[in-house]
Amino acid sequence: MFSRLRLSVLLLGFSSLTFAQAQTTPTRNYVIIDNDFAGPGGTNIQSVIPLLGQPDKATLLGFTVVVGDGWENEAVAHLSRFLEIASASAKLPVVPGATQPLVNSRPRLLAWEKSNGKMPWKGAWRGDAPDLQPQIKTLKEGMPNRPVSPEKAALFLIRQVHEHPHEVTLLAAGPMTNVALAIKLDPEFASLCRRLVFMGAIVDGNLSQVTDSADYYTDFNFMFDPEAAAIALEAPFPEVISIGAVANPIRMTPEIRDQATLHPGPVSDYLKRYFRPQPMWDELAAAIALDPTLMTHSVTAYMTVDLTHGPNYGYAHVWPDSTRPHIGERPVRIVTAVDTPRFIQTFVDAANRISTHD
Repeated sequence: MFSRLRLSVLLLGFSSLTFAQAQTTPTRNYVIIDNDFAGPGGTNIQSVIPLLGQPDKATLLGFTVVVGDGWENEAVAHLSRFLEIASASAKLPVVPGATQPLVNSRPRLLAWEKSNGKMPWKGAWRGDAPDLQPQIKTLKEGMPNRPVSPEKAALFLIRQVHEHPHEVTLLAAGPMTNVALAIKLDPEFASLCRRLVFMGAIVDGNLSQVTDSADYYTDFNFMFDPEAAAIALEAPFPEVISIGAVANPIRMTPEIRDQATLHPGPVSDYLKRYFRPQPMWDELAAAIALDPTLMTHSVTAYMTVDLTHGPNYGYAHVWPDSTRPHIGERPVRIVTAVDTPRFIQTFVDAANRISTHD
């Protein structure tokens, strides 16, 4: 177990480095992706493709894993197996993280549903799932042999931002439990990041739950761990970018799949076998983390998360500066339009680039 004394020594050891470099201008772009890598296939795993396929855009430091769409241990296994299939460097660590939200739980969610309506997608808690993380079952794509980091996600995140102050873009594509734990363990963590890019905060999507998809317009990443999202949004990140409903119309289609699998090999076979026609949520978040110029329009608003246990528990709320309540909310850049053709081409090129290295 990581003791308080060891954490104190870790933070003190970085303090002189932080002080000396706090005012420097970022010269490198490092990226860490924190995600609930459910699989096989789908948006969670496919978020890795822009990161592996564009090494000229940023230096990827590693992957941290959180419970959400699936159990954390299964997500570690699905991610590790895909990295094997993609022949990714063994030096890229897969770091296990939170296996439960900070406060929320399956019994709490089921109790909430009795008064507030059903949550259409429950992730790891769907169906007759147990309340706590079970043992891993055999994966459809095969079990991985890739070693898993012995470190814990929150501590990995802290260590990396101290080693690369003001140069790390943190991409949070799942529930933000690991991010919140890092914030609470180290008060300097958020301010030492370059930016936080997260998939979530679907504001003003209530009508679309009726006219389009209740699942696509339900803010699962926030609702699964609302308290963690609130902690992250109140932390002093230098910049925060939210990719929410803007991703919903950008769907993974057979045409995109076919273009992304022009080069035969294990990655192409994987993408074909586990194709899912769903919005490219996490792929878009990853692409923007690497290249913010993909955003063509955004709105800056003050944002927080509703923590009252009513129908809006876990939903984001935004204000202009003139009416915000001053309860800790911070400005967030909400992406409202992107260069969709360039994003899709970027994804296709990255997938084919990985395939050529199989």
